[in-house]
This record gives sequence, structure tokens and C-alpha cells, in this order.
Amino acid sequence: MAQAEDTRLGIDDAPAKGVGLSALPRHYLWLGGLAAVVVAALACALIWEPEMDFPTTVSTTEIPTSGGGTVVLERSVRDVVTDRIDDAVDWITREGAWIFDGMTNVVDLALVNIERALKWVPWPAIVIGLALVSFAVGRWSLLAFTVAALLFIGFMGLWENAIDTIALVVVAVVISVAIGLPLGILGARNRMADNLMRPILDGMQTMPSFVYLLPALFFFGLGKPAGVFATIIYAAPPVIRLTNLGIRQVAADTIEAALAFGSSPFQVLLKVQIPMALPTIMAGINQTIMMALAMVTIASMVAAGGLGDNVLRALQKGQSGNGAIAGLAIVFIAIVIDRITQSVAQKQQQTFSAG
Repeated sequence: MAQAEDTRLGIDDAPAKGVGLSALPRHYLWLGGLAAVVVAALACALIWEPEMDFPTTVSTTEIPTSGGGTVVLERSVRDVVTDRIDDAVDWITREGAWIFDGMTNVVDLALVNIERALKWVPWPAIVIGLALVSFAVGRWSLLAFTVAALLFIGFMGLWENAIDTIALVVVAVVISVAIGLPLGILGARNRMADNLMRPILDGMQTMPSFVYLLPALFFFGLGKPAGVFATIIYAAPPVIRLTNLGIRQVAADTIEAALAFGSSPFQVLLKVQIPMALPTIMAGINQTIMMALAMVTIASMVAAGGLGDNVLRALQKGQSGNGAIAGLAIVFIAIVIDRITQSVAQKQQQTFSAG
């Protein structure tokens, strides 16, 4: 009888479940955390002092001086960590020199050929060609803006530097897309790969752009290859993320229908998922192009050249006029590329929807 009453009241011999910090009311947790902060602050103020520093010193060394005194040299945690990083970079640079040299030669060869080809073509032909492309994918307004932008760049004496910038962007974007598309597809089809890539991509997109110049400079030295590889690191995440997103957004019933008709997983990927995700993938490529153009400008700090070099020299010499003109040239190139790629993506979307 007693056991039945205990059971009716919800009391039994089994251990209680859910008892812990998560079971406490939320305001108890906040009060406990506040009390811990107050106790820690009072203890530190009584034992040390209110404005206490982190204990970063690892070791101290006393070095005698010629005057009979001593100089105390402190070695901090940061010194130890930076020494380890420097040693690792030196080892990678030394042991992987053949890889970095090969990559540098390939990028140099591509840049030289693209620059020579674009500079060999007369500028009126390039202007007319881009005008026709703008009209084919857009409207008269895009054609007029493209012609005006190109003429502005040419008459301001920035044509060759603009071609250098475009060559850097082309090489960086081609490599970024070649790397990003397979990684995006892998992340969409493999959850473990997606979980591994996500924090790496978060770090790549939140890190300040100037930081990307450091590994490129250490491994490739000064020059255009360093700027290209720094641009690749900076510009690759959008195409990876949006390729992943576009393939994941393809409806499950569409994939099931394709499989039901006997398509293999590879055929489903090539003939169903990628075509349906193409507008999203194109948006990722567009963002990659824009980020590459922005990073190529910053890469002038490692002697990448192009229009970024004009901006950098204007900043160094305080020449606001030259800086404004070079900046406008970069903006015009970005707008032309953005409008053309967006128009292409919209036409593909309309074609796909109509089909």
C-alpha cells in the first residue's frame, strides 16, 4: 500500500534524473556567476592589486654588464610561442621549397601570358568587345557605363595597370573556383567534411585581410605570386559556402525522382543538383570575384602591382588626386564585372525556370 502511494506521488527508489546545473532556475545561475566574479575580484584586490597583469613571464636571465651591474632579460609566453612558429615556418619554407617554387613558376607563367595577350590586343578592340558583352547580357545602360568606365581608365593613363589587376584577378579567381567547387560539393555530400570545413571557413572570413599577406610573403616572397595566393585564401570561402548551400537546397523529392529513374549518384550530381544550384553557385563566384578584386588591391603591399600600386603610392606621398583616380578605376572595374556576372546569373536562372 505504501509503495502504491509512493508511486502515485511520483516517488520511487530510482535515482532522480535531471538534477544538476541545468535543472536550476536561470536566475540562480546568474546570481552564482555574479557572486563568483565578486569573490574573484575581492581576492585579487586583497592578495595582489586591482590593476593586476597576466603572469606572462616564463623565465628571467641576468646578464652582467661592463659596468659591473646586471641586466635582467625576461622571456614571455609570447616569445616562446613566436619562436616555435618561426621555427615551423622556416622548416616548411626549407623543406617545401620545391613545391612553392613550382607554384610560383606556374602562377608567373599564367600572369605573364594573360598580361601579354591583353596588352597585345588594341584598346579599341577590348572596349568594343566588352561593350558587346555588356549589351548581350544587360541593357543599354550597362553598355554605356562599361564604355565610359573603360575610357576613363584609359585616358587617365591607368590602362596597363588595370590590365595587370585584371590578370591577377583572373588567375586568383580561376584557382579559387577550381578549389572551391569540389570542396563545396564535398561539404554538401559529406557532413563530416562540412563540419571540418566550417570553422576553417569562419576563420578565413573573419581574419583581417592584411593577415593573409604574411603566409604568402613567407612562402612565396615579394611579387605577384604572393599577392595571388593571398587573394586565393581571402576569396575562396564564398564559392565554397554557396556551392555547398546551393546543392543542399535542391529538393529531396527531385533527387529521389532522379534516383528512381535509374540515375547514379554521380549523374544526379552533374545533371540535377549542380544545374539547379547554378544560380547560387554563380552568386558565390560573383562574391569571389569581388573579394579577389579587393584583396588584389591590398596585395600591392607585397609588390603585386596593378592599380593597387597606384593607390599605395598615393597614400605614401599624400597625393589625394592620384589616389582618388586610381580608386575610381578599381570601383569601375568592380561594378562592370559585378553587373556582367549578375546579368549572366539572372539569364541562367530565367532559362532554367522556363525550361
